[in-house]
Amino acid sequence: MAEIVYMPKLSDTMTEGVVAEWTKKVGDEVESGEVLAEIETDKATMEFESFYDGVLLHIGVEKGATAPVNAVLAIIGEKGEDVKKILAEAEKESPKEEVKEEAPTPTPAPVQEAPKPVPTPAPAPPAPKPVPAVAESNGRVFASPLAKKMADERGIDLTTVVGTGESGRVVKRDIEHYTPYPGAARGGRAHVGVESFTDEPVSQMRKTIAKRLSESKFTAPHFYLTLDIDMDNAIAIRKSINSIDERGKISFNDMVIKACAIALREHPAVNSSWYGDIIRRNDHVHIGVAVAVDEGLLVPVVRFADGKELADINAEVKDLATKAKNKKLQPAEWEGNTFTISNLGMFGIEEFTAIVNPPDSCIMAVGGIKQVPVVKDGQIVPGNVMKVTLSCDHRVVDGATGAAFLNTFKKYLENPVSLLIK
Repeated sequence: MAEIVYMPKLSDTMTEGVVAEWTKKVGDEVESGEVLAEIETDKATMEFESFYDGVLLHIGVEKGATAPVNAVLAIIGEKGEDVKKILAEAEKESPKEEVKEEAPTPTPAPVQEAPKPVPTPAPAPPAPKPVPAVAESNGRVFASPLAKKMADERGIDLTTVVGTGESGRVVKRDIEHYTPYPGAARGGRAHVGVESFTDEPVSQMRKTIAKRLSESKFTAPHFYLTLDIDMDNAIAIRKSINSIDERGKISFNDMVIKACAIALREHPAVNSSWYGDIIRRNDHVHIGVAVAVDEGLLVPVVRFADGKELADINAEVKDLATKAKNKKLQPAEWEGNTFTISNLGMFGIEEFTAIVNPPDSCIMAVGGIKQVPVVKDGQIVPGNVMKVTLSCDHRVVDGATGAAFLNTFKKYLENPVSLLIK
């Protein structure tokens, strides 16, 4: 018996999906557990496995096409089954809106049909821009006597001047406002190019990024707190750990995640979520780590980060980042964050602000480490400083609360031995 495969809901926010690739074609044998298609959701492109054995009888959504959740994706059954009949029965079984009988009402007056919209005419092509005056075959350029005199005094080649007088004649104002274009000194002429562009369809991920971050920016009242952190001790202890620990090289980002996680444990108000009528104070600490991918941005989650060692955090972040870039992340790996970190330090960015990732109440933007002059014990000496900026949702977190959290975070990062015992 044939089975209808519907467009699955592969994430909590997914409303429609795009078929990125079919791994089977109509007529192919399909086994339960085999990958049937790759589906682009609002989070990632994921492999979709068949739940049924049989022959792929029908493809309801072609490659590259978009369909809502629960739309007919495919039909799997025995060879020779009537696909049209199956689709017709599926259509009958789909829920219909109930039509309630109402008491007869007076016949309304006839409604005048709205005029059909008149197509908007295509915009007229822009008027041609004036070009430098062109000399006649005898080398003569149309210019007023005063313009010629001024050009001679200023060493300006009249053939490179844009004439704005009648019939392109060069006049006084053209010489007064003359700006040589590149190549004029070499006797060249103004370059005339062709405008061009490429329109790219917006991916499901980019649509979701645009929707969620626009909602966050325009509904959550953001404020920002920036702090300088002395990274000299962090640099020293990282070097020491990496020289003796064979499990993997610890990164500064791993130290930031750990310091942030144990600071959140002490400041539960920052480890909170906004849900309209309630504010959820999270007892667990799940750190979302922003990862750039080709289509946009994903935020895989390091769960219970406050209880993990630096080496464990390092291994987990590497694994999640690899999965994100290879489009292998599963929903359980990108959902449930209570706080988010966005680190652009490796790209040479010193300082930036990030948009709160809902329902989190805060996100931390981490810049790069920069060597600058600092004052220590009354002396100006070289120091390594990292700037961090905390973006806060003022509906949940107040300025003093955010500042207290940042100072606790700073304390742990400037005394990184504490990260090894917490």
